Amino acid sequence: MDKVHWSPSYETRSTTRRRVISALGLVFLLGLYLQYQSTTGLLFTSRIPAHASTTVARCLALDQKPGPPTNFYKRSESDRYAPGTPPVLIKNARIWTGGENGTEVLRGEILLEKGLIKEVGRVSSRSLARLKEELVVYDARDRWVTPGIVDLHSHLGDASSPELEGAVDDNSLKGTVQPWLRALDGLNTHDDSYALSIAGGVTTSLVLPGSANAIGGQGFTIKLRRTKERSPTSMLLEPPYQIDGSPQTGPPRWRQMKHACGENPSAVYSVTRMDTVWAFREAYNKAKQVKQTQDAYCSKALAGAWEGLGDFPEDLQWEALVDVLRGKVKVQTHCYEAVDLDDIVRLSNEFQFPIAAFHHASEAYLVPDLIKKAYDHPPAVAIFATNARYKREAYRSSEFAARILAENGLKVVMKSDHPVLNSRYLLYEAQQAFYYGLPENLALASVTSTPAGVMGMDHRIGYLKGGWDADVVMWDSHPLALGATPAQVFIDGIAQLEQPYTFSKPDNFQKVPKVPNFDKQAADAVKFDGLPPLEPKKADSDYVLFTNVRSVFTSDAEGVRESFSANEVSENGVVLVDKGRVVCSGSRTTCAEFALVDEVNVQMVDLKNGTVIPGLVSFGSPLGLEHIDQEDSTNDGWVFDPLAGAMPKILGSDGGITRAVDGLQFASRDALLAYRAGVTKAITAPSHGGFFSGLSVSFSLGAMHKLETGAIVQDAAAVHVSVRHFGGVPSVSTQIAALRHLLLDPPQGDVGRWFKKAAEGTVPLVVEAHNADIIATLIMLKDEIEEARGTTMKLTITGAEEAHLLAAEIAKAKVGVVLNPSRPFPAVWESRRILPGPPLSEQSAISLLLSHNVTVGIGIQEKWSARNLFFDIAWAALEAGGRISEVQALSLSSNLEKLLGGEVEVTGPTELVAIEGGSVFDMTSKVVAVISPRLQLVHLF
Repeated sequence: MDKVHWSPSYETRSTTRRRVISALGLVFLLGLYLQYQSTTGLLFTSRIPAHASTTVARCLALDQKPGPPTNFYKRSESDRYAPGTPPVLIKNARIWTGGENGTEVLRGEILLEKGLIKEVGRVSSRSLARLKEELVVYDARDRWVTPGIVDLHSHLGDASSPELEGAVDDNSLKGTVQPWLRALDGLNTHDDSYALSIAGGVTTSLVLPGSANAIGGQGFTIKLRRTKERSPTSMLLEPPYQIDGSPQTGPPRWRQMKHACGENPSAVYSVTRMDTVWAFREAYNKAKQVKQTQDAYCSKALAGAWEGLGDFPEDLQWEALVDVLRGKVKVQTHCYEAVDLDDIVRLSNEFQFPIAAFHHASEAYLVPDLIKKAYDHPPAVAIFATNARYKREAYRSSEFAARILAENGLKVVMKSDHPVLNSRYLLYEAQQAFYYGLPENLALASVTSTPAGVMGMDHRIGYLKGGWDADVVMWDSHPLALGATPAQVFIDGIAQLEQPYTFSKPDNFQKVPKVPNFDKQAADAVKFDGLPPLEPKKADSDYVLFTNVRSVFTSDAEGVRESFSANEVSENGVVLVDKGRVVCSGSRTTCAEFALVDEVNVQMVDLKNGTVIPGLVSFGSPLGLEHIDQEDSTNDGWVFDPLAGAMPKILGSDGGITRAVDGLQFASRDALLAYRAGVTKAITAPSHGGFFSGLSVSFSLGAMHKLETGAIVQDAAAVHVSVRHFGGVPSVSTQIAALRHLLLDPPQGDVGRWFKKAAEGTVPLVVEAHNADIIATLIMLKDEIEEARGTTMKLTITGAEEAHLLAAEIAKAKVGVVLNPSRPFPAVWESRRILPGPPLSEQSAISLLLSHNVTVGIGIQEKWSARNLFFDIAWAALEAGGRISEVQALSLSSNLEKLLGGEVEVTGPTELVAIEGGSVFDMTSKVVAVISPRLQLVHLF
């Protein structure tokens, strides 16, 4: 059977042997107690009660520190070993062991046997001979092998995917302080995310309660593989003895506790930070009182004063918090701002308990010395790479936080907060942190050895060493190279991918990427207290000459094309710009007649073998309509939905049609960060939570206000609606009926005028739909409208996570698709049938749709991720294994204008982006300029 054994040595033993050992242990402890009585000269003051030996053992163990048994590394097999698992040899590997502070790399072999790593580097001929007949061999072919990815902050299983009302168990709303709750009690084994996360190399996750409570309860560490027992308990890694009342037969095992401060508990319980911190202090004072009572009891018991002593004092509700005070619990604390970090640091010192890690901690990089003042030791800091500004607490988040924290000697962990971020791409968080300056060794450690240590499991996971658990990932490229994909994942020595799909990548992808220098930007993040100035600066001269250009891509009504390539002329070229318009691009010889260096003031910019590409376009988020998602006062707000209730009479008889242009807000930090990352414009529809949205707007992300020349590219781009499962009301059929009526028999007024244009094909109709059945219905509706009106509609489906199921039909119907998100996730039921891409499927949704000649664009769901569009485009091409060219990859952005009504920009001169140091596929590159004919200038960064 595949089951977990709880013996003290972590080896398989018979029940009888365990009982004998337990009994001998109690006798031994009682002997120690009698010796203690003798050597201290104390006399028995009363008859020893029957429970004396048990009580003495319990008292002596009260302050025993958690950790592995002394004979842990003598185990011959793992407690999680599944009998029948064959031994595995991985050969010809580049092995990142996690040793020597993450700098140790070995070339050679790894032997996995009985759930353990037996040998690393060079496997002995004796072992090979012994296992020859049953050994399964994997040839890494000089590719990288690392420990399994470890997620320190996840709600995997407790906030299941697809999200269904009966399977969300990560938060309790029964009280501010509830240390007695256990995340294990809500762990759903049917979460679709397990297999997906494994496909990203994740082997271990710490599943925590949510952050609705100041003290939300106990977290549990799980291995993600499916067990034969199929129970939540069988997934646990070193479960605390307390979970089932089993006797402690060895050192205690680490427990985990979730704390949260700041906005989340304040919002849920309508209290202030003062109330929350008092709730903490009150709870810890109660736990302190219980602890003091226990200590006083044990002092008497160990002194032999049994008279009237009674039973050991305990309180089931508070026992876990008492263990926090005894240093037996890893406290994982959700805190963002300096005020909250300071509160918890003071709390830790007042009640003298250590903090394992601060999570989210968006301002930790601004107050590293404060973090170091926590009780006992500085906590680690577990953060996102670029996910920020979704609420006020996260407004000062910085992409340079990981680097700055490390420079201040603090441990850095990258985490997913799954499903907030899909933990399948937890390694992507480390890649981004590395791109922005976190050293290579620490970036890899941030998702392996460091989180393993923070959760108290680094004696068995997070490293590739003999005696550690056989959790191993073989990668198709260097783990810090963008798009790195597992070729195989082992958990407890068991291969998890039945038929992995990976593609050969260039040799340079096996080397650690070279990344740009962001020293100044990192320094500015601290200098300006997390809010460095982001406004773009105009070039000093109207004439700017970009030199050392490897390639130039441009776009027009026909699409993206490569207009210059150094490969064709054997030398890099130049691009000369006059007031934002390209005068000449190509080889130096071609542009010789425009060489005005000696005649006018020309500003020179060396792109260092870089590239010029069309400006990127963002769509799908409320970019331009909000600054801080969860702060209503900073946002445009949501539109009224005619299917959800009566429309205000002041809007007219037809309710009017909402225009996103009217609510535009310029110069948000997300917009300016995206602009600095090469996203020159956005197409944004009015924010809505139902069927009706309105008219989208196309606008410049580099403009500071609406009246600036070129700020509004197109004030009305397309008509937007959604057809989704909104909890049953209104029904999907009702939404289709409404859409049919609006297109076939448009009402009088503004609404009717625009839907008539959509029916006639003069503006696109953009429908958010994820489910394949709804998409099929929309295709049929399009045919119906076209036949009835004798017109050709422009229909674009956004979201479209199940569109791959209808790729041929979508192509035949000439319907465009905007995939959002570009890397799919089964968040809800209507998008559960995703095409996951490598290593789980040979094709991605993008490559499959493109293979059917569907016009495809990619979108984003949250505005903070607009800055990562550069990475999203590269990822799409990299996971396609050569099926997507650089031109096609860039078209995933430029196609948005065709799909979303961007006629103005397609027919006019487009904005260009200058990239220093490489191409869109290189982590070596960064955006240094935007060339804008619309704004008639060049912005330099």
